[in-house]
Amino acid sequence: MWEKLFDHMMATVFQSGSLKVNFPSGRTEIYGDGTRDLVEVSFTTRQALRQLLLNPDLYAGETYMDGTMVVEGDDLRGFLSLIVENVGRDNVTTWQRWLGRLRTWKRRMNQRNRLGIARKNVAHHYDLSGALYDLFLDTDKQYSCAYFRTPQDTLEQAQAQKKAHIGKKLLIEKDMTVLDIGCGWGGMGLTLARDFGARVVGVTLSEEQHKVACARAKAEGLDDRVEFRLQDYREVPETFDRIVSVGMFEHVGVPHYEEYFGQVRNKLNDGGVALIHTIGRVAPPGFTNPWVLKYIFPGGYVPSMSEALVPIENQDLYPTDIEVWRLHYAETLRHWHERFMANYDRVEELYDARFCRMWRWYLVASEMTFRYNRQCVFQFQLAKKQEAVPLTREYLCADATGPSPKRKRSSRVHHAAE
Repeated sequence: MWEKLFDHMMATVFQSGSLKVNFPSGRTEIYGDGTRDLVEVSFTTRQALRQLLLNPDLYAGETYMDGTMVVEGDDLRGFLSLIVENVGRDNVTTWQRWLGRLRTWKRRMNQRNRLGIARKNVAHHYDLSGALYDLFLDTDKQYSCAYFRTPQDTLEQAQAQKKAHIGKKLLIEKDMTVLDIGCGWGGMGLTLARDFGARVVGVTLSEEQHKVACARAKAEGLDDRVEFRLQDYREVPETFDRIVSVGMFEHVGVPHYEEYFGQVRNKLNDGGVALIHTIGRVAPPGFTNPWVLKYIFPGGYVPSMSEALVPIENQDLYPTDIEVWRLHYAETLRHWHERFMANYDRVEELYDARFCRMWRWYLVASEMTFRYNRQCVFQFQLAKKQEAVPLTREYLCADATGPSPKRKRSSRVHHAAE
């Protein structure tokens, strides 16, 4: 009975490509239309089939982690590209549709990131061994989407270009104050202080990130210009000329969007500018994959543009620029996965084989979601006043390689009409 039900699910989902399945009974089936290279998987237990039928979004990754679903030839990229591309075309069963509706309905419950819960959720992912992140991130430890000007760019180049692009959008003048919400290991804050002359307060809830960021500021001689705090952004008392937030909004949760943008408005000086960089979905509101919620980002959620814009409007913030990055994060994840695989044995020494399979699934599935399932990156440039930034985007195009170190900027913003 389980195999027949599984046959129905697979025939519904796999409309394109070629997937060969080896069942525990010894039976073999091929699903899809025969195009593309054949991908082969084997199930070692009947329980794995039952789990996938009941909750495929959760158990696809879990059975791979547990070794009860084996991808032949370790072709995880081929397997996940096949899954995500087909699911992205809405090839799902009626049961999966009902599960999706239930998860969308429950998402507000899953995303109530009050102060104590937010700290716990951050620690789950960001307080892993710092040695793990050193094995696959760039030298500046940027754990967010890079900006690839050409396919030949290295990860280090692309991450430096991302920071320079954001710095330009912030229109920073020397000694302006900047709040970095979710400062990570400090790379963005240090860049804004070193290359743009800003005075930065960076906040994070990760003890590991805070420790590293403070040590970096001291080592670079920038601890007089950059202060990193172990603090929730909602508890910051000061106001600032600029606010930047890169890769943090995904952890806020829909129930807190009004609060988040209210805090951005309240902490921004009257002529101030904010830049919010976040993963987004080019689709209506949805839900977070349950495997991701359980193993990677508890409380996390990727917003649609409409979900972000409503609270921006409600908080009377002016969207002065909205930019959409499409495949940049897919390329970033490809680089991360290649570096992770080059250091696979060292990761296994830090943790174990199951953790390595979990992390591989996370990196590859995320890449394929950006390639095939309408996921992207949004950059929202916001201000209290529409004249806070130039009326054209030419200020971003001049000096395309990024700002000169400590370049002196005019104390007055010039507009196209002047």
